[in-house]
Amino acid sequence: MIQPASLSDLPAFLCGHAHDAAAATGCTVVIAPEGGVCGVDVRGGGPATRETDLLKPENMIQAVHAVVLSGGSAFGLAASTGVMEELAERGIGFPVESARVPIVCGACLFDLLVGQNAHPDATMGRAAARAAFERKATEPLEEGNVGAGCGATVGKLLGGDRAMKAGLGICGLGMGDVVAVAIVAVNALGNVCESDGTWIAGCRGENGLVMDPLDALAELASRIQDDGSRAIPSEGPCPNTTIGLVLTNARITKAQATKVSSTVHDAYARTIKPVHTSGDGDTVFTFSSCEAEADYDLVAMLATEAMQGAVVRAVQTAQSAHGLPCARDIVAR
Repeated sequence: MIQPASLSDLPAFLCGHAHDAAAATGCTVVIAPEGGVCGVDVRGGGPATRETDLLKPENMIQAVHAVVLSGGSAFGLAASTGVMEELAERGIGFPVESARVPIVCGACLFDLLVGQNAHPDATMGRAAARAAFERKATEPLEEGNVGAGCGATVGKLLGGDRAMKAGLGICGLGMGDVVAVAIVAVNALGNVCESDGTWIAGCRGENGLVMDPLDALAELASRIQDDGSRAIPSEGPCPNTTIGLVLTNARITKAQATKVSSTVHDAYARTIKPVHTSGDGDTVFTFSSCEAEADYDLVAMLATEAMQGAVVRAVQTAQSAHGLPCARDIVAR
């Protein structure tokens, strides 16, 4: 029987946030002090990522020590440097003579247009790593306007002034000894819907309610026809991107972790519409401590369902900020 699960069921991983609420940016760090198997699948046209090539199954690195989700667009990749330095100072990483080399992967979302034009740096990355070490295993990790979700927004089809505040969500499921917990920062161009298709956050119409994205696209097409404006920038940073990871204790290979990440994108497609556009850099990591025997397909199914729940929680737990309403403020149609 499938049951709810939480990060406390995965003690091999340490999780922490750091953020600046006034600047509306932050980062979330997941650390595996003993190392873990990691895979990734990146979709959409505008990713900002670090060390994702080494996660390809054919490449030599077999263990990763941390995954960082960050705001700040490509600037936010600096947060991973701080995490790497913090881990090395704690003796975590591959030993190379007298040095330690932690493997730290990451992905960033674009939040520079919300709050202040600021971004996570190495200092903030260190702070998130320290928070992960200091957080008690039984203490829930915060959701909403925290960490990588601090400046996240959704529903930007008709511009930022019609968007809504989103954030970071967590959802976990387990079956027997196998656990999968999803963590995601939702910063999508599109809308977010419940499993029954009800729009709960996204582009707002003139009446202030959440629009069907097809109606928003029709309005956008009319604008393009009337004044020649573009739907999505053709070059430069993409102002969206949903970044998430699945943590599991299942004993899987690097290739299987990569395939789980690919399958979990189904959760994005179920809940975010449109998704994987040229203005998104949607990314999913799968990070495993490899402790429990498990069927690969079971892991992929649990992970996908958990991620679907996490995406919904990312908008349900968000709070209004910087002039943008949240799902709690809106009665969606």
